[in-house]
Amino acid sequence: MSYRLALLGILALTRFANAQQACEKLAELKLPHTEITSAVALPAGPLPGGNPGSKPVDLPAHCVVKAISRPTSDSEIKVEVWLPAAGWNGKYLQSGNGGWAGSIPTSTLAGFLQRGYAAAGTDDGHSNAAEGGPAGWAIGHPEKLIDFGHRALHETGILAKAVIRAYYEKPSARNYFFGCSDGGREALMEVQRYPEDFDGIIAGAPANDWSNHFTGFVWNEQALTKNAASAIPVEKLPVIHKAVLAACDANDGVKDGVIEDPRTCHFDPGVLACKGGDSAECLTEPQLVTLDRIYSGPKNERTGQQIYPGYPPGHEAIPGAWRPWIINSPSQQSIQGMFGNSFFGQAVFEDPGWDFRTLNFDSDVAYAAEKAGVVINSNSPDLRTFRAHGGKLIQYHGWADAAISPFGSINYYEKVRAFLSRYPDPRAKDREITSFYRLFMVPGMGHCAGGLGPNSFGNAGNQFVGDPERDLLTALDRWVEQGVAPERFIGTGRATGNPETTLTRPLCQYPQVARYKGSGDPNQAASFACVAPPQPQ
Repeated sequence: MSYRLALLGILALTRFANAQQACEKLAELKLPHTEITSAVALPAGPLPGGNPGSKPVDLPAHCVVKAISRPTSDSEIKVEVWLPAAGWNGKYLQSGNGGWAGSIPTSTLAGFLQRGYAAAGTDDGHSNAAEGGPAGWAIGHPEKLIDFGHRALHETGILAKAVIRAYYEKPSARNYFFGCSDGGREALMEVQRYPEDFDGIIAGAPANDWSNHFTGFVWNEQALTKNAASAIPVEKLPVIHKAVLAACDANDGVKDGVIEDPRTCHFDPGVLACKGGDSAECLTEPQLVTLDRIYSGPKNERTGQQIYPGYPPGHEAIPGAWRPWIINSPSQQSIQGMFGNSFFGQAVFEDPGWDFRTLNFDSDVAYAAEKAGVVINSNSPDLRTFRAHGGKLIQYHGWADAAISPFGSINYYEKVRAFLSRYPDPRAKDREITSFYRLFMVPGMGHCAGGLGPNSFGNAGNQFVGDPERDLLTALDRWVEQGVAPERFIGTGRATGNPETTLTRPLCQYPQVARYKGSGDPNQAASFACVAPPQPQ
C-alpha cells in the first residue's frame, strides 16, 4: 500500500513539474502589442487573499498568465488567464466586470477554474485605486474610455485564446462569456460589436443603456435632494413596501411576500398620503412626488420623452435594494449618486467639480450619448451576425434590482424582437428570436443575486453544476453543444418570513410568468406553472 501511495505521489509531482515547465514557457510567447509579465504554475490549494473568517476557495493546480495589452499608446489593459493543469474541459470562459471595473475579477475566475474551464478576465484598462476615483482615469484619456467600453474585452479574448492554444497545443473547442451588471453590458457588447468572439453568452442585469441609465441615477438624486422636504427617510421604506405588497402580492395566486411580475401591480402611492401632519406611517406631498419620480424614471424636460425606465414597486425595503442604491442615510451618498456623478463629472464633462444639480435632461443627455455612450452603450438591436455565427444568448434580470431597472432588459429584448421581425436575416434557418436569445426575469432578486425569493440558479456560485434546470452555465453549454434550449430554470432561495424553509420556484422564459396552480406547497416549484402573462388592463 505504501509503495502504491509513493508511486502516486511521484506521478503527481511529475505531472506538476511538466505542467510547471509548460506554464513557464508561456512567458516567451510573442503576441501583437502585448507583454507577458509572468507565467506561474501554482499547486492545488486555497485561493490567495480570501476574506478572513470565510470558507477558503480550494483551487486545482493551474497556470496563471499575467499580461498587459497596449493596442494604443495610451492603453494599459491588464489581463489574467488561468489554465487548469489537468482536467481541462476543452473550453474557454471569459468573465465580465462590475461597476467601473478597474481590477481583475479573480474570485469569478476561481469559480470558473473549479469547473474545469480555462478562464480569463481584465481590469478593462485602468485601476480605480490608482487614478482618482470611480472614473477619474477617463479625464483626458479618450482611448482608455474606449478600452473600458469594448476594446479591452476583445483584446482579452484574443490574448486568452492564443495562450490556451500555446499551453494545451490545441484551441479551445467552445468559447463562452459570463457577466452581470457592467459584465452584462460587456456581454451584450460582445454580441453586438464582436459577434464571432464567443459561441455562447450569459448577460445578467446588463447596464447596456449606460448613458441613459446613469442619467436615471442623477434624476433620482435630484428628486431626493430637491429640498429637505423631498427626501424620503430610509425608515419609511418598509411602510411603502408593506403598502405595495398589500395591493399586489397575491396577483400571482399566492401571498408570499414576492411579486412575480410587478407589471401587474397597479399601486397608487396616494394611499400613503399623510392626512394630517407628517408621521412615520405616511408620506408627505413632497415625498410622494419624489416616489413618483423614482417609479416613473427620467424624462426629457423639453419633449417629455422617456429617457430610461423607472423602478417597479414592491421591493422598497428588500435588503440591498433601494437602500443603499437609491436612498441612503443623510450622511451617506447613495450608490446611484456616486455612479451618476462619476459618469457625468469625470467621463462626460471631465470636471471633478461638476454639480449634479446642473444636469440638463435634454442637451446634456444628448451630449453624454455622443461623448461616451457611443463607446460604452451596447443597445444595438442588430444581433443578426451573432445568430448567423450560431451564437446563443441567455439574459436574466432580478425584478428587485435597484441598480439597473429590470424594465431595461425587457425593453431591449422587445427592441431586438422588433428589429429582427422588420429586418429578417436570410441566413437564419429559424427566424424566431427564441432560437438564439432567451430572457428570464427573476422575482424578488436584487442586483445580479441576493434579495428575496428564488434568487439562486447558477448566477452566483457553483452549487448546481451539471443541472441545466438549475445552473445557467450548464444550460448554456447544453444549448450550444446539443441544441437544447432552456425553457425555464428552477430558482432556489428561502421562504419569506421563514429563512429555515427552502423555496424553489420556476423562472419562466419571458414573456411567461409563474402562476400558482391552486394547490400544493407554495414553497415548491412543482406547485407552479409557467403561463402567458395577463393582458394589460
